[in-house]
Amino acid sequence: MTVLYYDCFSGISGDMNLGALIDLGVDPDHLKSELRKLNLEGFKLEWVTDSRKGISGTRAIVKISEGPGKTEKSGKHGQSGPHHGSENHDHSDHRNLDDIRRIIENSRLNEFIKKKSLEIFQKVAEAEAKVHGKSVDDIHFHEVGAIDSIVDIVGAAICIDYLKPDRIISSSVELGGGFVKCAHGILPVPAPATVEILKDIPVKYGAVQSETTTPTGAAILAVFTDQFSDKPHFRIQKTGYGIGERDHDIPNVLRVHLGMLESHSGSGIEMHTASLIECNIDDMNPEIFGFIMDQLFEKGADDVFITPIIMKKARPASKLSVLCSETIENDLTELLLTHTTSLGVRKYTVEKTLLKREYQKLQTKYGPVTLKTAIYKGKKLKSKPEYEDCVRLAKEHNIPVNVIYQEINRLIANLYPDGD
Repeated sequence: MTVLYYDCFSGISGDMNLGALIDLGVDPDHLKSELRKLNLEGFKLEWVTDSRKGISGTRAIVKISEGPGKTEKSGKHGQSGPHHGSENHDHSDHRNLDDIRRIIENSRLNEFIKKKSLEIFQKVAEAEAKVHGKSVDDIHFHEVGAIDSIVDIVGAAICIDYLKPDRIISSSVELGGGFVKCAHGILPVPAPATVEILKDIPVKYGAVQSETTTPTGAAILAVFTDQFSDKPHFRIQKTGYGIGERDHDIPNVLRVHLGMLESHSGSGIEMHTASLIECNIDDMNPEIFGFIMDQLFEKGADDVFITPIIMKKARPASKLSVLCSETIENDLTELLLTHTTSLGVRKYTVEKTLLKREYQKLQTKYGPVTLKTAIYKGKKLKSKPEYEDCVRLAKEHNIPVNVIYQEINRLIANLYPDGD
């Protein structure tokens, strides 16, 4: 399984992301060719080799053509933020979300690139609208900023589509500190829109007194990232560095790794990090546990289990444990605090070692069932049917569910007589 890992020790912006992915191996000519499908004029995308604090990488530069003579200027990534219709700009110099949506939807880009690009723009627009008390329709991007944003955002989707990683993971995101000057005046770092976009995403503050993560960079992570973890387990195959515009006290660089999410080459074993949430309960009606378990699974928990324990004063109790991805940890914690009698929970980061799994339909004389097979070192290690399918067939034929299992086990033995 290929993994793309964002190491955001100095934050992320749209241009840093483009530079890092080009440095990682995305074909620059492919990126240019795909961007031409937008039928958008007035810009030129260039990249140069640059360095920050001794780290060399690729810097992406969007040059915007302005005025009657088409004078070129570099776009200020992360600083030419959205403007609102109430500001004193001619409307012809603006593009709102609908304008940008038409540009993208009318392009010849593939559906994945269109869908992801629009999701990112939607996140930025919704965040700006909420922060400034406007509707999404009232959020306008100044023409220069809009071209910048379109290139950064659509370019990000093009690069991800080119690399096609199976999984995207990011570290916690450095936001910086201090204040930043933008279209609305002096704002605290991180910008309010950036904070809104990064809701429920792990962040860090204060590495430098400057803006390190922009709304565009934050939205790219929010849309594409499957998991946030500072302790990933994968084998690095290649690394790219995207160089930021400013020079900070720390390297203003976005580092991106491409690797394999396997602990043993060719074994089929995968390593993941997950969250384990626990609470001890000794004063709740036991009938409620079933309802809570159903709610946890509906919200995406990987596993829920209850362990009998003895608490202080020799009171019998139950330990409720929930295994889940880090991205939904806060949602499930809220559920436990509001639906149980517990006054608090414990959280741990744990490592999951997983066998590769394959799914197939197995035809039995009672009907089809889904068969899950575990793979280890290229061999089929063990197979088992999905419980819900077995119960469904037992009910349909009015027979014990054990009869269904016996039939399936017989078929499995015939399918894999030597265990492989």
